[in-house]
Amino acid sequence: MMTDAEFETAIAELQGWVGRERVVEDEIGLSAARRIAGMLDLDPTSFMAGTVLPSHWFTMFFPDIARQRDIGPDGHANKGVFLPPIPLPRRMGAGRRVKIDGALRIGETAIKRAIVAGIVPKLGRTGRMAVLTMRHVIETRGQVVAVDELDAIYREAPPSGQASPQTPPVPAPDNAAYVERVLLSSTLVFRYSSVTWNAHRIHYDADYARSEEGYPATVQNGGLTMQLLLDTALKRAPGRLTGFTARLARPLWIGETVTLCSAAPTGGKMECWAADKDGYLCARMDLEFAA
Repeated sequence: MMTDAEFETAIAELQGWVGRERVVEDEIGLSAARRIAGMLDLDPTSFMAGTVLPSHWFTMFFPDIARQRDIGPDGHANKGVFLPPIPLPRRMGAGRRVKIDGALRIGETAIKRAIVAGIVPKLGRTGRMAVLTMRHVIETRGQVVAVDELDAIYREAPPSGQASPQTPPVPAPDNAAYVERVLLSSTLVFRYSSVTWNAHRIHYDADYARSEEGYPATVQNGGLTMQLLLDTALKRAPGRLTGFTARLARPLWIGETVTLCSAAPTGGKMECWAADKDGYLCARMDLEFAA
């Protein structure tokens, strides 16, 4: 078993990855846009060639497409194929910081420049962790339309038969001006995973989620939680969305209903959060708008 010192040494040896960049090209296709629209309960036929997409939809394009032989036992691409080979078995999204200057248009080609921005080891009460920060720069028509910094947490696997450790619950705020509830059905999460090409098994394989990763059920996709929160908040947007920060606090489980909340916009900003069936905070977002 690796000691703490050996773990920190292993992470230090990965610092050569920081600054590495790869380019992912994508055609913003009509069929893909209509599949996304249908998944989000929008009219697919309202999207046509030349349609400018909602600015935050860039997160559902530019997938990393690994060969099947490069897929690991958790459904992610094996370490070192796209991301640094961090020596911890479990990976989960944690948060992001986004700046938006434009939007994608159906029928045009765009690129994502994926840059390794940081790899930081942490020794916490739940064991060893590492935080990988990726910076995604989205460009189309020769212009940057979004910069998205994403944090992923790598963790140790729980001992066999033990539950995965979770952050202690915190009650969600009770000052929501707007509230919507969405059923996290298996079909919704499956369709989101399909359009984003996400094969992480915790989102669809209950036996794997329980026996290998220590969860009580299949796990809601954090990217979908952020998408639903944004969609709810933007119905009351005071202007053009220029950026947001997001932080995932606790897991949500497929089959449950999530409560999506927004405070009233003020000063070009809006606070949003998601609560589980017990009223605990699961995600928080802070949105910024142009005047």
